[in-house]
Amino acid sequence: MTSIKQESLAFREAKRQRYENARQTAALFLTGGLDLQKAQKSSGAERINILRRLRRLIERERLKGARNHWSYDLNRHIALSQALKRLASNEAHNVPRHH
Repeated sequence: MTSIKQESLAFREAKRQRYENARQTAALFLTGGLDLQKAQKSSGAERINILRRLRRLIERERLKGARNHWSYDLNRHIALSQALKRLASNEAHNVPRHH
């Protein structure tokens, strides 16, 4: 693969990641008043509370969708779910493993 093509693919991937980060940040802040960057830096009980709150927000969004509520937004639902997955996977990496 040529270096220009590799650079192009790397640029597209970085752009996609920035877009997803912006969507997740906006959805978290607008829906729950949570800051994604602060949430990623959290740990312990604070992280558990953030994950619990995020699960509640996703459940509320799911219920709006099930009831065909006018304020339901599929993109917001997806962004919240992606943010939860991102924070939960970071939590899994931060948990010490016992053998």
